[in-house]
Amino acid sequence: MSSNIKVQRICQHCGTEFTAKTTVTQYCGDSCAKQAYKSRVRTQKVEQSNKETQLIRTKPIEELFAKEYLTITETCKLLSVSRWTIWRAIKNEDLPAGKIGRRTLIKHSDLNKLFKQNITPTELNIHDEQRQEQTELTDAGQFDIEDCYSLTEVQNKYGISESALQNLLKRNNIPKIKHGWFAYVPKTLIDKLLQ
Repeated sequence: MSSNIKVQRICQHCGTEFTAKTTVTQYCGDSCAKQAYKSRVRTQKVEQSNKETQLIRTKPIEELFAKEYLTITETCKLLSVSRWTIWRAIKNEDLPAGKIGRRTLIKHSDLNKLFKQNITPTELNIHDEQRQEQTELTDAGQFDIEDCYSLTEVQNKYGISESALQNLLKRNNIPKIKHGWFAYVPKTLIDKLLQ
C-alpha cells in the first residue's frame, strides 16, 4: 500500500529543503544519507581513539600506584618533581631508600608516610612563598579539623577565586592546617572576614 503523503522537510546533512514521502525521512537523498553515515562512523572512531589515548596516558600512573617499590624515575613521574628533589630528600634522610646493585628503590609506603608527616620546607627546598605557608601550618595547631573549612569549601561558599583567597589568608595571617593532601582554615576567622 503506497502513501500519497508529501511533507516538506529539511535535510539533516546538507540543510536543503525537500519533499519527503514519509514523516520520518531525514535526508534529501541517498548520497546525503551515505555521507551522514560516514560522518557518524568517523565521529565514533575519533571518540574511541580519544578514549584509548586517555587510557594510555593514565595507565602508567595507575601502574605506579600499584607498585610496592619505585625507582627514582618512577617516583619523579608519580610526584611530578625533579630527580634532584628526590635525591635531596634521600640525602637528608627524609625519604628512606635502598640500593639493589646500581638501582635505588623507594618503598611506596615510605612515600605515603612522607606526606602524612608535615615536613619542613627546607627538606624539599620549597620556595619562599611556600615556606611561609608551611610555617602557617605549624602555627595552626590550636584548631581542630572539624572547626575548619577546606580551601575549596571557602571558594565555593563565598565565591572567591583561589588567588584572592591566598592573598586574603596571607594579608590577615590566617593559619592553615595541613591534613593529608588538603589544607584547612579556621571557620571562625574566615566567616569573620568574609561575611
